[in-house]
Amino acid sequence: MPAKGVAILGSGIFASEAHLPAIALLGDAIELKAVYSRSNKSASAFARDAQDVLKLKNPLDVYHDEDPEVSLDALLSRSDIVAVIVVLPITVQPGVILKALAAGKHVLSEKPVAPDVAQGRALIKEYEAKYKPKGLVWRVAENFEAEPGFHAARRVIQEGKIGKVTFYNARVVNYIDEDSKWYKTPWRTVPEYQGGFLLDGGVHTIAALRVILPSPFKAVSAFASLAKDILPPHDTINAIVKSEDGSHGLVELTWGAPTASRASQAGNNITVTGTEGWLEVSRANGVMRVSVKTTIRDKDGKPTGQEATEVIEENEVGIQKEIESFLQAIDGSDDGIDHPRGTLVDVAFIQAALNSNGAPVDLVELAKV
Repeated sequence: MPAKGVAILGSGIFASEAHLPAIALLGDAIELKAVYSRSNKSASAFARDAQDVLKLKNPLDVYHDEDPEVSLDALLSRSDIVAVIVVLPITVQPGVILKALAAGKHVLSEKPVAPDVAQGRALIKEYEAKYKPKGLVWRVAENFEAEPGFHAARRVIQEGKIGKVTFYNARVVNYIDEDSKWYKTPWRTVPEYQGGFLLDGGVHTIAALRVILPSPFKAVSAFASLAKDILPPHDTINAIVKSEDGSHGLVELTWGAPTASRASQAGNNITVTGTEGWLEVSRANGVMRVSVKTTIRDKDGKPTGQEATEVIEENEVGIQKEIESFLQAIDGSDDGIDHPRGTLVDVAFIQAALNSNGAPVDLVELAKV
C-alpha cells in the first residue's frame, strides 16, 4: 500500500520523544506531512526535530493558532492528509477529535479516550452514529494495549499454563518532583481534569490488566488521596477489584512517592495467580519480561512440590504497534486493538476509584455506552 499522508496534532514531549521514533520505525508505511500546535514556536521546533529523526529532505509543514492562514482548519482541509495523530492536552482532545472526523480524517488520539466517562461516552456515540458508517477509523492510542509483552502474558493464561485465574495484583509507584519534565508541562502542573497523573498515567495499568486477564472487570472499591501537595487533586489510589469470572485483585497506583528510592525499590509489576501457577510481568530498560512459574505434577497428576519456569521477553514497542494497527485498520484489517469502547473502561476504572470512598462501584454499568 502507498504511504499514508498523516499530520500530527501536538508538539509536546510525548509527540517528540515517543511518536517520532515510532513513526521512523514504520518506514514507508506512513508519510508525516505536517504538524499543528497552538504556537508557531513549538510547531516549528517539532518540524525541525522531525526532519532530523525522519531524515526528511524538507521540514514538515507548520500549522498553528497565530495565523489563520495556517490554522488547524487549514491543515484539516488538505486532501493529501488522510489521517491525524492527536497528541494534545487531555481536555482539548475531544473537540479536536470531532473536528478532524468532521473533516473526513481518520483519527488516532492519545489516551485517555476523554477526561471522564460522560465525555468519552458522548464521543463514542457520536463517532459510531456519524463517522464510523462513513468508513472513518478512530482509535485511542493506548500503547499498553498494543505491547507484545502483555499479549504474551495473555497467551500464557489462554493456554491454561497457570490454570484458572484466582487473584491478581498490580503495583505502580512513581516519584514525581517539581524538576520532572512531565510535571513542568503546564496542563499537568494544574490539571483541569479528574485524578491528575492518576488519569494520565493510571489508565496504562488498567489497560494492561484488561489485555492480560481472561475476564472483564465487574466492580471496584477504592480509596483515593493526595500524598504530595504538588500533585492535586489526587495522586494515590488503592483499589480492590472483582472480575466477572469471580477472580479478584489489588491495584495500587501512586505518583506520590516521597523519595525516588520508594519508587525504584517498589517492585512495580503485575502478577496473576492461578490454580496451577502464576506469572509476573515486569519492565526494565525497554524490555518487558513475563516470568511464568507452574506446578510440576507426577504421572498420577499429584503435585511434586517442584516448579517449572518459563521466561518470555519482548521489546517495548507499543507506540509503533498502535500506529501500525491504526494504519492497518484504515486499510480494512482490524486487529481489535485500541477501540474506544475498550479504553472507556480504563477511564471508568480510574473515575470509579477516585469517587468510591470504599463503596463498590459497578464498572460494567459505568462503562456502558
